[in-house]
Amino acid sequence: MTSSFAAIDIGSNSTNLLLLDADGNEILREVNVTALGEGVAKTRLLSPAAVARTLAVIDGYAARIREHDALVAITGTAACRMATNTEEFFAEVRRRTGTMPRLLSGDDEARLAWHGAMASLPSIDDTTLVVDIGGASTELTLGDSDVLESVSLPFGTVSLTEAELHSDPPRAEELSNAISMVGDAVDNSVIERPALGAATRVVGVASSIVTIAAVELGLTRFDRARLHGMVLTRAAAEDVFRTLATERLADRVHNPGLPVERAGVIVGGCCLLVAIMRRLQLDDIIVSTHNLIDGVAAELRTKS
Repeated sequence: MTSSFAAIDIGSNSTNLLLLDADGNEILREVNVTALGEGVAKTRLLSPAAVARTLAVIDGYAARIREHDALVAITGTAACRMATNTEEFFAEVRRRTGTMPRLLSGDDEARLAWHGAMASLPSIDDTTLVVDIGGASTELTLGDSDVLESVSLPFGTVSLTEAELHSDPPRAEELSNAISMVGDAVDNSVIERPALGAATRVVGVASSIVTIAAVELGLTRFDRARLHGMVLTRAAAEDVFRTLATERLADRVHNPGLPVERAGVIVGGCCLLVAIMRRLQLDDIIVSTHNLIDGVAAELRTKS
């Protein structure tokens, strides 16, 4: 009988590990920024430097997994979908871990993130919209007891930053363009899928939203208990956005709650969140520190 389960999520900005025991209790959760999606929107290639950073982290994860003799699932998301050399990268991951990564579609990513977020929140009798801001894409997923529909927006913290936010600090027109692009995409999605704009509850997951919440709280160290389930108001999100977007990177890194390694792309994450909350007319969202990787691990346990 399998005594433990491990999931590795190779994201466009971070590479994450979740290790669970046989009963689904968390043993270890680790997040490392590897920026695998750096430049991929332009080149359609995972760069040698980004691959090297990511593989170095995966090597460390593989060692921890071997210590627990865990059954493993590895997934890749938007950057891996976009790149033309993903097959070679995945082959190297398999050589180092013994497990071939699974390339998630946008629909797969949305479904697993929704279930990952829902597993740790109280159930409700109506619909929940999960907003998952990644490094190269953003998923909006609606469900009740299961996923009803979803849309993948072609913008994430890394890709939006590289495309639109070139100055330090970003110029007002750069910020406006970024927000408008995301807002227009949200509008089009709601026109095609009106239910996305009528959810009873909205939950935000993944690192950008959690980081914005941590900055709002002024956390000097990561505190999952304070962040998970926190109600982040639109006013608070707008306030964090104004603060971070008007600071140079050298000053931005000193904000409590903002990890240094995320400071370069967090304004892009703010643009995404603010645009979504404005266009969907959201007064607040519920922050969840559980996300895609929780859905991957739960699916692995179910299928084992």
